[in-house]
Amino acid sequence: MLSGEYNYTIDAKGRLNFPAKLREELGEKLILAKSLTDTCLNVYSVDKFDELVEKIDALPMAKARNIRRHLFSSTVEVIPDKQGRILVPQNLREYCGLKKDVVIVGVSQNCEIWSQENWGSVMETIDAENLAEIVDELGI
Repeated sequence: MLSGEYNYTIDAKGRLNFPAKLREELGEKLILAKSLTDTCLNVYSVDKFDELVEKIDALPMAKARNIRRHLFSSTVEVIPDKQGRILVPQNLREYCGLKKDVVIVGVSQNCEIWSQENWGSVMETIDAENLAEIVDELGI
């Protein structure tokens, strides 16, 4: 399970240190892609990305075409260098506003890369009442 919140900086060349704990879980090769639901990047292991592709491929063409365009036009494979850095392409940095301060979060099956500003905004929208309703639905 991928978990934790990590604060890093992205350098002028677009390189980002990726947490060792998360690299160990994800494997040697990481898949970066625009999120399907938020203004962040998703980071997948090859296996988890293949599972996502299978689910998308199972959808009718009319439903899946825009998801495919959004997802696959932005997807890149990256291999961390010896220092554990990954290169985040310019188009992906622009998409989610990655300038300097970055937050990487583990969210169970994959990770997310957020600009610190966008992450703060998202966290402000999460309130205890909404969480309580979901927890009730789960029977926890």
